Amino acid sequence: MAAPSPPVPCLWTKPGTAQPQSSTPSNGAFDPHTARYLSKAISDLQLSPASPVPNSAAKLAALTSPCFFHRRFDDAVNIEKVLEEIHDDDQLSHSRLMQTAAGVREVGRQLQRRPIKRAVRNVMIVTKARDNTLITLTRELTEWLLSTPRYGRPTGVNVYVDAKLKQSKRFDMPSLLAQNQNYHSMLRFWTPELCWSSPDKFDLVITLGGDGTVLYTSWLFQRVVPPILSFSLGSLGFLTNFQFEQYKTHLDRIMGDSGMRINLRMRFTCTIYRSAASTLSSSTSTTSLMTEPANERVAVGMVEGEQHEVLNELVIDRGPSSYISSLDLYANESLLTRINADGLILSTPTGSTAYSLSAGGSLVHPDIPAILLTPICPHTLSFRPMLLNDSVMLKVKIPEKGRGSAFVSFDGKGRVELGRGDAVVVQASQYPFPTVLSQPLEWFDSISRTLRWNTRTAEQKDWSGDNEGDGTEEEGERPEFDIDFDDGGEDTAKDSGYSGASSSVEGWIPGKRKFA
Repeated sequence: MAAPSPPVPCLWTKPGTAQPQSSTPSNGAFDPHTARYLSKAISDLQLSPASPVPNSAAKLAALTSPCFFHRRFDDAVNIEKVLEEIHDDDQLSHSRLMQTAAGVREVGRQLQRRPIKRAVRNVMIVTKARDNTLITLTRELTEWLLSTPRYGRPTGVNVYVDAKLKQSKRFDMPSLLAQNQNYHSMLRFWTPELCWSSPDKFDLVITLGGDGTVLYTSWLFQRVVPPILSFSLGSLGFLTNFQFEQYKTHLDRIMGDSGMRINLRMRFTCTIYRSAASTLSSSTSTTSLMTEPANERVAVGMVEGEQHEVLNELVIDRGPSSYISSLDLYANESLLTRINADGLILSTPTGSTAYSLSAGGSLVHPDIPAILLTPICPHTLSFRPMLLNDSVMLKVKIPEKGRGSAFVSFDGKGRVELGRGDAVVVQASQYPFPTVLSQPLEWFDSISRTLRWNTRTAEQKDWSGDNEGDGTEEEGERPEFDIDFDDGGEDTAKDSGYSGASSSVEGWIPGKRKFA
């Protein structure tokens, strides 16, 4: 008799506590007790800032957790222990593997559905410092945030604005500080260095502008990202779904008892590797705010360059060269194909409405974890856009004997030249980009508003010829036509647009122009 298999790794057990006994049915069906354990763990999850962040040299300790929100989830889910037990369990059955996978998916769904109710005491405002209209709106929003009482205080919350606005006459900081002495300590200024070193200082980031402002915010936070609320003050606005005219209503709701729902948008971690024989240097490009140790599997015989967190897409093109680009595409260090095209786009689901869409790529919902691979004018017509699993690590390398170099850009920034033998590695980032949802079907509303998705300029007429018909005619009632129908003669064919019986005229052979 075989020994009983070990208990199922439990995703919702705190470290050091006993796991509940597995009650998986013999037929492999999902146990309802499992769902109850998971629901209880989710309901007990405290998303309020109960654990303080140290202010010592461990200022970067907050960056060790993959996500700003999942850090507070670590006490309820011991992911490392689960992965270790799965790896060490050689007798893991299919039913138990299915149960664990279903639990992981349920955790992800619950995190997306659960509103975050936490005190918003520090608000950061990102805007275009050179846009006079937006500076005026920034002043209005800042004054309202400072003066509106919150959380039992006579004043509002701390506000961080761009340090470039200190001397701005339109922002007029002296007159704002003169309204209340408390504003001297409440009005503060942010810099890119502050966003990198202390991202946990901000409970909420508000952007005033378009999609470019949101991408700039993603560039500011190269690791942990606070929740982002974007007001539509740009041209299109795929990512800006809040109207500034109603900012008081939106912020009162989010900063009140209702809380905010977050959409964790996928980002890419892109790392450049230089060949030892390459004469190009990363110093010729706009570098990112940070670098990390190299991936040992990729960096054999190569030198690591800069690293970027990408929200939209990574684009590799031929630059000013007149030759077609030759690129070697690897997946998990295995060569997939050699690409001959004008370039290549590796896009996130968020970036599926940007350059990738113009190059023939598909629209992808931001909740789908996928990597979009879209060629730019490929030499082979069978090389079509495709979706790849987000767990794959892609590497695009310039062949050692290629005709020329290539250029790579990250969200339209940091354009870098890649020489022969150089490579760029792309993989899903462990630091997503959290955006505040305006409504449950926000993405569909966005593409309908900006792309006019499946929208006709004029609706097709109904049978009665009335465009405003609501289709509520009683059953059996036929529309009236102002034409005559002659049904008496045998040689008279019926109106082909009125009845399907006209296709059965005697003597007519389908596909022929004449009668038999």
